[in-house]
Amino acid sequence: MRDNENDILKRVRKIEIKTRGLSNEIFAGKYHTAFRGRGMSFSEVREYRAGDDVRDIDWNVTARSSKPHIKVYEEERELTMMLLVDVSASGEFGSTDRLKRSIMTEIAAVLAFSAAQNNDKVGCIFFTDRVEKFIPPKKGRSHILTIIRELIGFEPESRRTCLSEPIRFLTNVNKKRCTTFILSDFLDSSKDADALDDALKIARGRHDLVGIRIVDPREKELPDVGIVELRDAETDRKVWVDTSSQRVREHYVVAWQERSARILETLKHNRIDTAEITTDEDYVAELIKLFKQR
Repeated sequence: MRDNENDILKRVRKIEIKTRGLSNEIFAGKYHTAFRGRGMSFSEVREYRAGDDVRDIDWNVTARSSKPHIKVYEEERELTMMLLVDVSASGEFGSTDRLKRSIMTEIAAVLAFSAAQNNDKVGCIFFTDRVEKFIPPKKGRSHILTIIRELIGFEPESRRTCLSEPIRFLTNVNKKRCTTFILSDFLDSSKDADALDDALKIARGRHDLVGIRIVDPREKELPDVGIVELRDAETDRKVWVDTSSQRVREHYVVAWQERSARILETLKHNRIDTAEITTDEDYVAELIKLFKQR
C-alpha cells in the first residue's frame, strides 16, 4: 500500500537532513575530485608571462596590442549525473532494520546533493526489467527533493530485474557524456549475461559508469534456524529449506559466491568501478573508499 502524502513528506525531510549534511561535510569535495569535467574551456586572454606555454599565444590579440598575449583555459567542471536506481521487488528485502531499497534511496540522495554542491545536473532512471520512470537531468534542491520523493513513494509495474534495459535506455537518451551510478543488488532475474555485457560495453564507451551493489547478510549465508520457507521476491517462487543441514548451508554460500563472482567479473571486464555495501554496515566508509579509488 502506498504511503500517504504526509508520511512521504516526513521521510523526504528526514532523508534530506541526513544526506545533505553528509554531502556538505564529506562528499562534495571528494565528488569534485573523483568526477572531473568534460575538458577545458576558454576563460580569458592575458599578457604573456615567463614560463607560459607559447602554444597558447593568441596571435590576433598579440598583433593588435603589440604585446604577446595568451589564452587561458580552465576545467569545464559542469557535469551531468545520472542515477540508475533498481526498484524491483528484491530491494524490499532486509534482515536488519533497513531494507536494501532504503539504503539505495539514501545513497542516491547523498550523491545527488554532492552533485548539486558542484552545480551539476542530476537525472534519474527507475528500473525493474524495464524502465519504469525517467526524470530528466536538472539542477537545484527542489529537483533533488522531487527525485527523493519519487524514490520513497514509487510503485513499479514489474517485480523483476533486467539490468541491460536501463543501461540501453541511458545510452539512447543521453548523447553527451555523463557520470552514471548504478544502484542495485545486481540480482538480474533475466540471467542474460551477454545482453548485460553488451549494454555495458556500449555505455562505457560514452559514459563514466560506477556500480554500487547493495546486499543483505542473509543473502550471503543462511543461519541455522531449522526448516523454513524461502520466497523469491521477484518470481514469487517458494521452496522449503532445512537450514539445520550444514551441507545445505554450504551449498547456499557457494551458490551466492559463484553468482557474485559472475557479476563482479562482468563489471571488471567493462572497467567499471564498483562498491559493495551491506545493509548492516555504514555506507559512508565504502563511498569514501570508492571516491578515493578514482
